[in-house]
Amino acid sequence: MAENLQQAIETLRGWIKESKRAVFFGGAGVSTESGIPDFRSTDGLYNQEYAYPPETILSHTFFERQTVEFYRFYKAKMIFTDAQPNACHRKLAELEAAGHLRSVVTQNIDGLHQAAGSQRVLELHGSVLRNYCTRCGRFHTAGDILAAEGIPHCHDCGGLVKPDVVLYEEGLDDEILLNSVRDISAADMLIVGGTSLVVYPAAGLLNYYRGRRLVLINMTPTPADSRADLVIHAPIGEVFAAL
Repeated sequence: MAENLQQAIETLRGWIKESKRAVFFGGAGVSTESGIPDFRSTDGLYNQEYAYPPETILSHTFFERQTVEFYRFYKAKMIFTDAQPNACHRKLAELEAAGHLRSVVTQNIDGLHQAAGSQRVLELHGSVLRNYCTRCGRFHTAGDILAAEGIPHCHDCGGLVKPDVVLYEEGLDDEILLNSVRDISAADMLIVGGTSLVVYPAAGLLNYYRGRRLVLINMTPTPADSRADLVIHAPIGEVFAAL
């Protein structure tokens, strides 16, 4: 481990030890080390070729008008039931249990933070693990979605089942957004990791932080690097494993 990286991790370790209400705000990079591809890296979904761009397929309009094609893509590229939490997920759960971390605010939809043991997880973009009938509201699992041939329909009423995931053209859940703003506003440290900070309105949540310890952990620079008190350009799992 490079000396400057080790020094940065030591600084982060000290700040976390002093913190009582830190918040972690994370993106796709948190889960790539669990084998879940992100959207914007060289190997991400946005740089692969499909009949339609992923942004189009993962839109509300496409879901309604071309539901078969939506689910063909969604089942193949969005659900990873075998993925396991990595060092970052596990350490965040430990920090929460130890009283240093208030909450995890995530753009991810894979449920790995909860699988690692985190209790207060605010999922800005929903979760692939939750699916609901659009007619009667019955809950369906990710396994139900994968087991269905073609379009999944409700076991009770036969209605169309929709993932509890925020698609393009849809707004974020008001309650989750409000709680995220509250936690970030009250945080004594904000750790941002595994996100390029280019997806809005999620990236705009940083503007609610008024503390003096803003930490950014990402493989590549972000638009907020100049605002941060500590910037670490390294794999986030490596950083958290070393804490």
